[in-house]
Amino acid sequence: MLHGAPAQPVSRLPIVFLSKTLLKRHSVLPGFDLALGFALLYISIIVLIPLSAVFLKTFTMTWGAFWDTVTSPRVMASYRLTFGASLAAAALNAVFGLLVTWVLVRYDFPFKRIVDALVDLPFALPTAVAGIALTALYAQNGWIGSLLPFKVAFTPIGVFVALTFIGLPFVVRTVQPVLEDMQKELEEAAATLGATRWQTFRLVILPTLAPALLTGFALAFARALGEYGSVIFIAGNMPMVSEITPLLIITKLEQYDYAGATAIAVVMLVLAFTLLLAINLLQAWARKRQGR
Repeated sequence: MLHGAPAQPVSRLPIVFLSKTLLKRHSVLPGFDLALGFALLYISIIVLIPLSAVFLKTFTMTWGAFWDTVTSPRVMASYRLTFGASLAAAALNAVFGLLVTWVLVRYDFPFKRIVDALVDLPFALPTAVAGIALTALYAQNGWIGSLLPFKVAFTPIGVFVALTFIGLPFVVRTVQPVLEDMQKELEEAAATLGATRWQTFRLVILPTLAPALLTGFALAFARALGEYGSVIFIAGNMPMVSEITPLLIITKLEQYDYAGATAIAVVMLVLAFTLLLAINLLQAWARKRQGR
């Protein structure tokens, strides 16, 4: 190189390539291809293969037999109770779950940590134990049932109570971190501009919490659809009255009617997936409206 001539820029391509290679080689997790392969294998074994087996077993039935099985009066009554009680329980948990979350996040009171831990009790408590406890409380001679002017245990109302019990933690634990991260300055600014408490909640707080609240609602609803242990003790399990669909599936299995059981399960799966898809689309619309 001649004296005084400008130095030629050295290409940084080899250095960038070497650094990326080293980072990829020394990554904590395996590379993308290997990680994706393990993820797909795990999902296939845990989710896809069992669901495929349900559909394949159902395909052994003729269309007429399938339709007669899934639309019989007893099965239709179980659909109405299961989906209706699950939707009602999830909606109630969405309202009171938000209230419980607000109290836990925004206020300090004695035994707050104990109350916060009690929210997770339905997660840890065996469902059969929960069902027996609820039945003892809400029976006509129970502590709560004896005080009520109507019957709860062994009725569809008992199903609703059990599904509400097991769904509350999903709403609280989904909304809680979002509410904790929410800046109180937004509420103060709204109050400074003359907004009432209801306007602040409706226009400032609720739009921010809406996606998380919808997620908690969807989780509580999905959990309620498949609940079995805590419901069968308090429901009474009377056909056409208080019989849930999971119990009907178990009954078919005990009768060695595997095709009939999988047929009902397929209908439950399709309906649940459709409702959850609608909830997810609503959640995406709420996020898009907020500009996230």
